[in-house]
Amino acid sequence: MISHFRKLDWIVIVASVLLVGIGLLSLYSSSVGSADFGNFQKQIAFMGIGLLLMFGLSFFDYRLLRNNSYLLVSLYFVGVAALVGLLLFAPTIRGIQGWYRIGGISVDPIVYMKLVLILIIAKYFAYRHVEVFRIRHIFLTGVYFAIPTFLILRQPDLGSALLLVILWVTLLLTAGIKMKHFIGILGLGILIFALGWGYGLQEYQKDRIVSFLKPEFDPLGIGWSQLQSKIAIGNGGLLGQGFGSGSQTQYGFLSEPQTDFIFAALAEEFGFVMILLIFVLLLILLWRILKIGRDAGNNFTRLFAAGIATIFIAHTFVNVGMNLGLLPIIGLPLPLVSYGGSSLILTYIGFGILQSIKSH
Repeated sequence: MISHFRKLDWIVIVASVLLVGIGLLSLYSSSVGSADFGNFQKQIAFMGIGLLLMFGLSFFDYRLLRNNSYLLVSLYFVGVAALVGLLLFAPTIRGIQGWYRIGGISVDPIVYMKLVLILIIAKYFAYRHVEVFRIRHIFLTGVYFAIPTFLILRQPDLGSALLLVILWVTLLLTAGIKMKHFIGILGLGILIFALGWGYGLQEYQKDRIVSFLKPEFDPLGIGWSQLQSKIAIGNGGLLGQGFGSGSQTQYGFLSEPQTDFIFAALAEEFGFVMILLIFVLLLILLWRILKIGRDAGNNFTRLFAAGIATIFIAHTFVNVGMNLGLLPIIGLPLPLVSYGGSSLILTYIGFGILQSIKSH
């Protein structure tokens, strides 16, 4: 037991716990005004469950996943069934059927689907890297991604669907597709986006995409969140306004300060120093994730690590961009920091597989 724990990557564990801790600090602070600490308490429980799962998975040999196609396909169809079930049974929350409600907890199967897709593509190309140039492999992996992407768009959740497309393309590039194929995929993506803009996207989705360019045109409507976010970030300065003292956060001007706009809440109350610490911890995590995948010395681990890193980079880039008013609001949380049980637990499950790779 002791020798096993010595093999684990404790830098990943410590960095991730610190990031969750920062999120908990903000959750507690933003709950002071309402005196409702339910999310804070639930997030602590989610972190405990996630850590237990991570340590438990570290004992299993990751090669069971790499060598068992039937298991991965079964996990894939469970995820697809869960996404179909959302359209049939999930309540509509803020215009999206994206979560199952179980008691006082929301369960998001999209996070599960991201992890399963990373495992499937890593498995698919683990033994086909010399044939990655073949169009049929690009097409077949595209089908794996297209089915859940279509179901997610039906919710409709544009942000998560876009993330799946980014994840697929990144894994293809990591696997080594030809540049002409990448350019072809990029051209097809532009065509699909143009058609989707004209015939697929709903008006409120178009408003979200366009409004970030000129939020002042509708300051009390669609542009409200980003205007308040930029005010909150500007209020923070170097050291912030102090715990429980952020005006935008505490008086309800900042919408969703525990999820989408937790970055702005942290910037307002704890300043640039806290934001710098978050970025340092995220960079350390990315370094260790990619190092674990590279050091294991096989395509499965390399692709799996690249997939996990892609999710971290995309979520961070989009979330920070939303908070700064540089990107539209598409609802992607800040990894490990934003409130959310499904995201936190599945992240630690991904870390558990990485720890299995490291220890085996």
